[in-house]
Amino acid sequence: MGSVLHLDVPFRQTTPAARKSAMIQRFAQERRVDNDVFWLKENAELLNLLDCTNAKLDDFALAPLEAFYGDFEKRLGFFPQYYRFLLSLCLDLEDLGLPGGKGEEAVAWVAKQGLVTAELSDLQRAEARRLCLRRGIDPVNGDGALDTRLRRFASQKETFALPNKKAAYELTHIVFYLSEYGRAMPDLAPGTVASLLHAGTLAFLELNTDLLSEFCIALRFAGETPPFEWEDWLFSQARRFVVEAGELGWAQDDYHPYLMVNWALSVAGQGGFGAQIPEGPICFRAPRPHVSPLRELSEGLLAQDGVRCADWYRMRDRLGETLSDEALAVVDVAEKAVDFEAFFAGFARAAQPGQDFGGLR
Repeated sequence: MGSVLHLDVPFRQTTPAARKSAMIQRFAQERRVDNDVFWLKENAELLNLLDCTNAKLDDFALAPLEAFYGDFEKRLGFFPQYYRFLLSLCLDLEDLGLPGGKGEEAVAWVAKQGLVTAELSDLQRAEARRLCLRRGIDPVNGDGALDTRLRRFASQKETFALPNKKAAYELTHIVFYLSEYGRAMPDLAPGTVASLLHAGTLAFLELNTDLLSEFCIALRFAGETPPFEWEDWLFSQARRFVVEAGELGWAQDDYHPYLMVNWALSVAGQGGFGAQIPEGPICFRAPRPHVSPLRELSEGLLAQDGVRCADWYRMRDRLGETLSDEALAVVDVAEKAVDFEAFFAGFARAAQPGQDFGGLR
């Protein structure tokens, strides 16, 4: 008589809603304690993504965050320095279906306390304004100059042809906030799409899934279609992410690239969030590139001192001799994706102090 084989098969999440519900529970209760600022950051980012993509959730998906919502006012009063994270969590919970109306009162309190006007950064003010306007209050009193400054910064395409992750992050988020995360056309200034393409090219050359995902999302929010080559590579990388059981402790993992690449998939109509979520604490592992084309290209340019010029077609063969085969293959794809000559004119840094800046060699 044959024996019965019992397989230890974990619970399978058979629907997108089940997988998203599992992620909410793991982020809320399994990865970090809820008095950790990184808990606030991770959960705020997850819920924001779910709200912006109009995610369909199971009936009790938000239950793991009910305790947080229950004492939300105490947290906001004691940790006003984290008001943007806290407000984002509260508003998203309500908009995703958790019963309650604390957001309106919280927004009024934030405005009365002057927390938004105390921000030094225009980007932080723009984020806070967007949050407060979700409940009908403008905490900067119609400061139209704020949008003007954001649009002017985003349109300076020369800025974004040079590696600068802080500027790149700010650029994508300016588009996010001005477009209401894809709900409205952002009315961008001329030159902004070129800025997005320049900075996205740097992310592609760096093989940075996190930043490149943000640029593909931002381009779609701006009414543009991202280069096929970017999304094709990005979506191939999405299949290589690993979600595994494991204690996180105080370490960092690749949760943010995972969220961004799956958000990019969703915005492009390609699904996203297809991975099974293990039970218990979870970690996210991104694929690691074996080459850094951006670094190789930058080092090759630096070595061309005295003969460096802004003409890509004059420099291509000279630089190609300094690149590994793997890096050269990535550069070849990057050339096909965008107007690489226009990008390279800024990336080359051919003008030097003491020269006539009116003309590059």
